[in-house]
Amino acid sequence: MSSASSLVASRSAALATHLSASGWWYWSHGMPALRMFFVLPLSGCSSSLQPAQAHLHSFLKLPIPISSEEQRKIGVIAASAGNHALALAWHGKQMGIPVTVLMPTLAPLAKVSRCRAFGANVVIHGANIGEAKLLAETDPEFAGLQYINGYDDPEIVAGAGTMGLEILEQLPEADFVVIPCGGAGLLAGSALAIKTLKPTCRVIGVEPKRCASFLAALEAGEPVAAPTTPTLADGLAVPTVGGNAFLVAREYADDIEQVGEHEIALAMLRLIESEKLVVEGGGAAGLAAILPGGPLHQEVQGKRVVVPLCGGNIDTTTLGRVIDRGLAADERLVRFVAQVSDQPGGIAGLTKLLADEGGSIKDIYHERAWLQTSISNVQAKVILETTGKEHAERIKAKLEEKYAICWQPTTALDNEDPIDVYSHESEPAQPKAAVGDNNAPLGPVSESDGGSDTRIVP
Repeated sequence: MSSASSLVASRSAALATHLSASGWWYWSHGMPALRMFFVLPLSGCSSSLQPAQAHLHSFLKLPIPISSEEQRKIGVIAASAGNHALALAWHGKQMGIPVTVLMPTLAPLAKVSRCRAFGANVVIHGANIGEAKLLAETDPEFAGLQYINGYDDPEIVAGAGTMGLEILEQLPEADFVVIPCGGAGLLAGSALAIKTLKPTCRVIGVEPKRCASFLAALEAGEPVAAPTTPTLADGLAVPTVGGNAFLVAREYADDIEQVGEHEIALAMLRLIESEKLVVEGGGAAGLAAILPGGPLHQEVQGKRVVVPLCGGNIDTTTLGRVIDRGLAADERLVRFVAQVSDQPGGIAGLTKLLADEGGSIKDIYHERAWLQTSISNVQAKVILETTGKEHAERIKAKLEEKYAICWQPTTALDNEDPIDVYSHESEPAQPKAAVGDNNAPLGPVSESDGGSDTRIVP
């Protein structure tokens, strides 16, 4: 079966992908000429899985590809940072297929606990998905379990491609589709579908700078292990892209861009405030590339742009930290150091000025020991809430009229990557094979219970 015909055939198992037009983005956020459409692939699915998971969308399109009736009883296994594991656990439970998922230590707790709730056998191992995958494929304990690759199995890539078909059904005039890229399965399937039906529509992949595995594969000419450090887009932290997915995406996708943690955090904040959507870092990567300062911001002006929001599973504690980082990136949280009098009323004068200008103090700390210029002064270190960049600049101007200040001080560590680069040599490059080379039939499934167990592998 050809690649294109595989996509069409997979529609028989599909749930509809829904496009949501956003009027807010039409005139705000520095994009007055942009028409934005968000893809919510999970509309109509269990709300416990959160909106817009493209990996689960793939499973909604196709049954889990089990090779035999006996294999259904033995079960399946996969390595995943979370979204593919959730999809496999959910549908394995519905179909009665035992599921084991190996998740790296960076996997968010919310994803781990939900996999357990869906009855999966969860094993925590490795610094990244590559190390988890190696254990799944080599540990004798897992012998006999069929490995389901969440981004490189041809059936999964074809299932992802149906999202591309449905995007063009609902918005045939789309100019851009901007797709988050980790293992490249969603990018490959969607690009194949979209470029087959509408070659003029540009399909762009977006990956985090801290795990630029697709760019590394393009430079090497084949999938290779890319340096990986912790990222907000944990669902995209795949050190080596899939071999099948890479061949298809390289042929059909127009370009690949990278976004940093600053852009991802800001995109997540924009979605919470403007669309009332909680989207994880990997799911917000596409929007991050479009916002002001992003690599695609100028290119998409005046165009109709579709952005899949691929994942809403994020720990609440992480979400709180992300919101703070987004507010800081937006200059709605600012920090400064002011030198004030160490006499009674010195700090009071500073706080009154801030209050008069509409600023809200989130944190304040004063210290004497490191101020060498005057024994009668003190340094006040302030974290301040503002309404945005213009408001912050007005407050800064008022402060400078009365105080010696250091506005938004930075250190060498503020933008420093962690020293401990995650090891990534353990995941071998995937074999080169086209999506259309797979002709394995998709058989029926039966129902049985799967157990739940969690252990830590040292």
